[in-house]
Amino acid sequence: MLEISKKQKIILIFLGIVAIIGIAYYSYVSSKEENLNVSDTNELEVENSSNEVDVEAEENKIKVHISGAVKNEGVYELEGDARIIDAIEKAGGTLEIADMKNVNLASKLEDGMKIYIPKQGEEVTNSNQEVEENIALGNTSKESSKGKININKASKEELNTLPGIGESTAEKIINYRKEHKSFKSIEELKEVKGIGDAKFEEIKDLVDIK
Repeated sequence: MLEISKKQKIILIFLGIVAIIGIAYYSYVSSKEENLNVSDTNELEVENSSNEVDVEAEENKIKVHISGAVKNEGVYELEGDARIIDAIEKAGGTLEIADMKNVNLASKLEDGMKIYIPKQGEEVTNSNQEVEENIALGNTSKESSKGKININKASKEELNTLPGIGESTAEKIINYRKEHKSFKSIEELKEVKGIGDAKFEEIKDLVDIK
């Protein structure tokens, strides 16, 4: 057998140490890159999840216009399940002259709705264009104080005083009657997109076609 010299033994030992160090370093770098990739993936998932939550939250917002006997009239953004009391709070509360006896603070709001809080001694009528809707959302049933609403002649503001009818649905009602010349019956309201059986049941006793 060939004898290995002392010098050769040293070289072999050195090469072995270098190989071990190289393997250890490679394992360390690979492990670190894997951890970084996992971390980046987790951060991306968290960011995407956060963005989805933001989008959902934004979609669940509504905007309403409140005026009349409140401290700060204006348009306010509220949660999708907000009530009249929430809009009043956003507007800084009511004035001392506010007539709240007919205001249903628990009435649910819709996007684009106009809320009018009447003043004491003020006559609320849905034909008063200056006091507009005179929904008085003061008058929470949104029922006309002078009888039923004629869906063939009512303005968008007047239609907007009906329960569950926001500005967009009121516009659809007006567009429908223009396209079909007029409503032949109140049941025809169910042909308007956004008005199903449940909503029709809410408003059928508040409207007519004459």
